[in-house]
Amino acid sequence: MSDPFKILEPTCISFSGGRTSAYMLWRVLQSNNGLPEDAVICFANTGKEEEATLRFVERCSTEWNVPITWVEFDYNEDTSKRFKVVNFETASRNGEPFESVIFKIRANGYLPNPVTRFCTIEMKIRPVGKYLRSIGFAATQTAAENMSWVGIRADEQRRVAKIADKDRMPLAAAGVTKEMVGDFWRAQSFDLELPNNNGVTMHGNCDLCFLKPTSQILSLISEKPSRAIWWAEMESKCQSSGMTTGDGARFRKDRPSYADMLKFSADQRSFFDPAEEGISCFCGD
Repeated sequence: MSDPFKILEPTCISFSGGRTSAYMLWRVLQSNNGLPEDAVICFANTGKEEEATLRFVERCSTEWNVPITWVEFDYNEDTSKRFKVVNFETASRNGEPFESVIFKIRANGYLPNPVTRFCTIEMKIRPVGKYLRSIGFAATQTAAENMSWVGIRADEQRRVAKIADKDRMPLAAAGVTKEMVGDFWRAQSFDLELPNNNGVTMHGNCDLCFLKPTSQILSLISEKPSRAIWWAEMESKCQSSGMTTGDGARFRKDRPSYADMLKFSADQRSFFDPAEEGISCFCGD
């Protein structure tokens, strides 16, 4: 049986900054005796990651002695240059790439939502693709996007089904589950400094991503109210501009605004269904 983690052609390891994608990276390093010359590792920072996520990415790089390229969306009139390479010290931490996408790419300010989820495309997929083209890894944007390996596990069947090229998901091919990932990190000398709830890190990816369940959003706001400020400001700016109305001025139309959730997160959390599932995204774990 062939090793799904063996790299045989130019490949980008898409590292989301979570435990699952970090485990994928570790398996790649084991199968290839380190990082092959025709492979790169990319972390796309949105500016809304938890600080612990940024520390974890940096720690994986130093502990495993591998270069991880940090890429961010950066507006430029030349669409081929809408990215910049940063590092742990210079990475955005106040949502700057995200805000730039909202107000410069989506004309007049249009917020991503469950129907129009352009944030992952604009802040992760395209910037990484443009970076790969800039270093000569691919001739076209499509080719660059199709050479990225993503950390999707075998127990994430809905996400697996949405990707046609199964070779891009070595964890799924190897039958890796969240329990296996959890066992691996419990045995390591370092770990992501965020809670692991039965294999799920609710703090992962953008801190208050609109795809997370409402009860989870409220819990995260109650834990740290300042998390809601940026999200509330984006909704407020879109609404007050007078240029965007309706769904485009809210991250979600089927629940209260972030400003409202901030107001009653402490005493009305039970109003929402704690069993509500999050919406699948491709930012990864």
